[in-house]
Amino acid sequence: MSTAEQALAVNSAHEGQESEHQIDQEFLIEVTDGLSSSQKTLPCKYFYDEKGSQLFEAICETPEYYVTRTECSIYERYASEMAALIGEKALLLEPGAGSVKKIGMILEKLTNPVGFVPMDISQEILQYSSDVLSQQFPEMSIDPIVIDFLNKEQIHQIFSTLPVRPLVNKRVIFFPGSTIGNFNPDDAIVFLKQFAENLYSGDGLLIGVDLVKDTAILEAAYDDKKGITAQFNKNLLDRIDRELNATLSTGSFSHRAVFNQDKSRIEMHLVSDIEQTVCLDGNKVSFKQSETIHTENSYKYTIDSFSLLAKKAGFQLEKVWKDDNDLFSVHYFSVI
Repeated sequence: MSTAEQALAVNSAHEGQESEHQIDQEFLIEVTDGLSSSQKTLPCKYFYDEKGSQLFEAICETPEYYVTRTECSIYERYASEMAALIGEKALLLEPGAGSVKKIGMILEKLTNPVGFVPMDISQEILQYSSDVLSQQFPEMSIDPIVIDFLNKEQIHQIFSTLPVRPLVNKRVIFFPGSTIGNFNPDDAIVFLKQFAENLYSGDGLLIGVDLVKDTAILEAAYDDKKGITAQFNKNLLDRIDRELNATLSTGSFSHRAVFNQDKSRIEMHLVSDIEQTVCLDGNKVSFKQSETIHTENSYKYTIDSFSLLAKKAGFQLEKVWKDDNDLFSVHYFSVI
């Protein structure tokens, strides 16, 4: 039983008393602000509750979603080259601890790595990643850190405690999965710059970047035939209902994914199928028929456009690896 369900059960058992369910005020404020905008929005970071994370894993297995399998194929083919560029006695850090498989392919090719530092806001994800990697690399130092990697102060504090030369030759940020595409370009520069400012000249960034391609391929990847991505998008409404005392029925919204060519991004929306008014913790929010909630962006880049973006953040391109069909790329940058 989830925390919210437990709280509701307690409330039912104590009829007439104030609910013991504690609402996450930051979550409530961000959702309220987003749904109050002229273009309604919801923060994509809230996709990943337990069910959302499971649905995303299922998305990665769909035939339309090329991103994960293509990126993994690049690591399988070129991990030795990446390790050679990184060099000996490296310390790898992964903000937003993701696929254990991906980092595992890099770590096993490194020469005398100092260790690996997975970083995430979720203790559960960190524990899982650390346990699996500790079994795979029993001699390696694996030191998980619970952190909001969007918090510049926390990043600076953590990096100030990390080992430096001569104990470590390089500190390298590993940021796979094209997660950088969820930031708009200006925010992506700010995000990457906070790492560059806490690294030394010659330290590195190994990052996955999705490439511009045929619109049909892009839109299918975010709107699979089985409807798993639609479930993933709508699950955000279920989470808001459950945790924020809302009445956003998934049955009255549809999933839409479109490629905005002018902004070079896939946009995910939830479309109101009817004119409706919903409640959010006692406040009313109105929707016109066909009005949308913009839930996520995924920016797509060319090699040149992303290299320019990274340069503005303080990184210099060293090498790029791509699959044979030019669907996806992995870049290695050094700090300027």
